[in-house]
Parts: sequence; structure tokens; C-alpha cells
Amino acid sequence: MPAASTAPPTPAAEPPSDATTRADGWATYTTADGGLSFDHPDGWTVADAPEPPPAGVSVVVGDATGRHLATLRTDLVTGAVCPAEIPYALLDAEPLPALTQGTATPRFVFEGRTDPAVPDPVTSSTLAYGITSAPEPTGPTACPIAHFFSWPPSGAAFGGVYDPHLVYPGKPPHTDTPQAYMETEEYRDLRAMITSLRPAG
Repeated sequence: MPAASTAPPTPAAEPPSDATTRADGWATYTTADGGLSFDHPDGWTVADAPEPPPAGVSVVVGDATGRHLATLRTDLVTGAVCPAEIPYALLDAEPLPALTQGTATPRFVFEGRTDPAVPDPVTSSTLAYGITSAPEPTGPTACPIAHFFSWPPSGAAFGGVYDPHLVYPGKPPHTDTPQAYMETEEYRDLRAMITSLRPAG
């Protein structure tokens, strides 16, 4: 009987440095500058934004059909003006301690604003999900949506816009309200993806 081989096994090929697929059907993406990582369903795509920024990173996350779901951008100059407060709704929120800078802990939010000066109910409301460092509103009104959070060297953004009136192939039926959308697998996956954002390494 021939002797058993003692040669070490041939190592498996290394996956690309910016994406690693896991056994649970999700993949981990790390930005090209090695600064941040997040998890996403393996069937979703992460690609450079069509117009790269002069500094930092800008990537677009899409579903299996290529429909734009969220954008991650870094090296942004943060700060937003507040021309007027308008009625707001906070639909979902979660603090993100992994992104804490100093004493500020950003949070994931899914929120809306309604502009009473716009008579058309279709265009008067804006709904968006993302990460923010803005102070949490304490009354029935708030400044316009500003999904930016503190991140070296200045700030970053990770989120997207929900349009209940958008029609697209494969859209789940009866998801024309944010409350119904929150019950979908897509929203649960989006929420899990955005809240997984963390320093790489």
C-alpha cells in the first residue's frame, strides 16, 4: 500500500478582496479603500457609481435585476441647512454603535417628510432609509431628510429612497405604503445590509 501523502493541500483560490461570499447566502463587501464593510444578499450587486467622486468611495447597491436600492458614499462634507421644518414620521430606527465617532452614535432610520405646501399627495411626501447623525426630532415637525453621518475624514452616507408609487417587475403586491413595505423581504434585507455597515478589518 503506498504511503499516505504528507504534502499540504492546495489552498483554495482567494476571493476578490472587495467581496466574500458566505455560507448563509450573503456576501461581505469591503470598500476599495479598505475603510468600511457591509453585508448584502449574494444575488445583489455592488458597483462603482456612474460618476466617481473626486475623493472617497461611491458605490451603488442593486437587486438581482439591477434596480438601484442604496448608495454608499464616503469623504462627504456633511452639514445640512434647515430652511423650514415640516411634518415628519419616524417608521423605524436602530442605533449603530459600530460607527460611533467620539460621543456621537449614528442610527439607522426609515423616515418620511410631508410638505404641506405641495397639493399633490404623490409628490408631497418623501420616504427614505439610511444612516444619520442628525439629532432625533422631538416634535411633530423636523428639518428635511439628511442621511449623513460623521466618518473620517468628514462624513459619509449609506441609504436610499423608497417610492411607494414606483412600479417595477417583481414588485410584491400591496406594498404601496411604507408600513406594508416594512413587512417585505426586500426591506428586511435592506435594513440588515445598512445596519451591518462597520469599520473593515
